[in-house]
Amino acid sequence: MINEKITIQNVMGLHTRAAAKLVELSSTFESLIQLANNDQLANCKSIMSLILLGAKKGVTLELHIEGADELEAKAAVLDLINRKFDET
Repeated sequence: MINEKITIQNVMGLHTRAAAKLVELSSTFESLIQLANNDQLANCKSIMSLILLGAKKGVTLELHIEGADELEAKAAVLDLINRKFDET
């Protein structure tokens, strides 16, 4: 199981378009991928779950990944977040 803190860096935070990109990416992995904001837990394969986190720019979340391809999933999710969801 992987647990790592991440910070949302893109200007608009985890809004609909960014959440959709994360769902699309997460859905390619077998592992359970989740983001936690305090006591709220979101499944990264559910757009509504992610949007309900209300994560704005600068918010630090906990990334939880568990499964057979967790290392590959972690690398891909971190890459997407560090690329600021490819937003300019």
